[in-house]
Amino acid sequence: MGFKMGIVGMPNVGKSTLFNALTRTAAAQAANFPFCTIEPNVGEVAVPDARLDKLAAIASSKTIIPTRMTFVDIAGLVKGASKGEGLGNQFLANIRETDAIAHVLRCFEDGDVTHVDGRVDPVADAETIETELMLADLESIEKRLQNLIRKTRGGDKDAAQQVRLLELAKTTLEEGQPARVLEIDEDDQKAWNMLQLLTTKPVLYVCNVGESEASDGNAHSAAVAAMAAAQGNSHVIISAQIEEEISQLEDDEAVMFLEEMGLSEAGLDRLIKAGYALLHLETYFTVGPKEARAWTVPAGTSAPKAAGVIHGDFEKGFIRAETIAYDDFVTLGGEQPAKEAGKMRAEGKSYTVKDGDVLHFLFNT
Repeated sequence: MGFKMGIVGMPNVGKSTLFNALTRTAAAQAANFPFCTIEPNVGEVAVPDARLDKLAAIASSKTIIPTRMTFVDIAGLVKGASKGEGLGNQFLANIRETDAIAHVLRCFEDGDVTHVDGRVDPVADAETIETELMLADLESIEKRLQNLIRKTRGGDKDAAQQVRLLELAKTTLEEGQPARVLEIDEDDQKAWNMLQLLTTKPVLYVCNVGESEASDGNAHSAAVAAMAAAQGNSHVIISAQIEEEISQLEDDEAVMFLEEMGLSEAGLDRLIKAGYALLHLETYFTVGPKEARAWTVPAGTSAPKAAGVIHGDFEKGFIRAETIAYDDFVTLGGEQPAKEAGKMRAEGKSYTVKDGDVLHFLFNT
């Protein structure tokens, strides 16, 4: 399981440059004019995880298969997008299909790169887009309520639940708050998710700074950090230009380039890690002589559900999971030494998979 993150922002903030770096392609046209991205560009990228390489080396795995995640480069939103300004309606629909939002904010000064509003103010940009998403949600709620209320008169319980949740969201939005601030009961969670409101999606602010500011940021990124903290959201500081340059280098060259820039790791790695944390995702591994592979599951996933990520039959016929913690596997030198040291455990259906678990599933066919 991976997840889909939409890259959104005002025009000319570096979205397509960031996307190009993520996918190591120039498929997204990064041009200095609004709406240079007309259709959403979709790219799958490997999730960097040094643990997978270590496991593969110990097991002499012939193939290494990282887990993957999907990024969608969505064209720039502008004020009035909820009413169709720019190419708003199309882009809002694209956002609806994502699991989370990477909100790229311009935190760099450059007179050669125009800003659609003629100034550099990332906090104002964030507020503009949040407002447009809230307005789009309110419009969607109004339309849906009309039809659902008619159904409730006929005794439709599902419709009644949806009406209750939509009215709760409507009240929150009218108070100027996104729907994600609401705490939804577990019994309502499935219905809530099916509403697909734009402002329920978790947000990661991506501060796009100049090359010389990539390590520590600047006053603009500091303002975004304060805003994110106040909202309970997170942020990362990235120079999209640097990341695009790094993406075109060989691994050894990239390491040297990062060192010269005073960076300990690529910004994209931090972005992906932040995305995982945002959606509460974890990674487990399957390791053998043929392949070492990483798998993504939501935190709190049971062993049978984790097995089902590999194949549905694994979940249906689940018997048990043989489990070795990553640290034990590496420290002891592989599966057999870990087993001999008593570090391999047999876990049943109630076991909750932990991040870094090395798993082998037994199942009935």
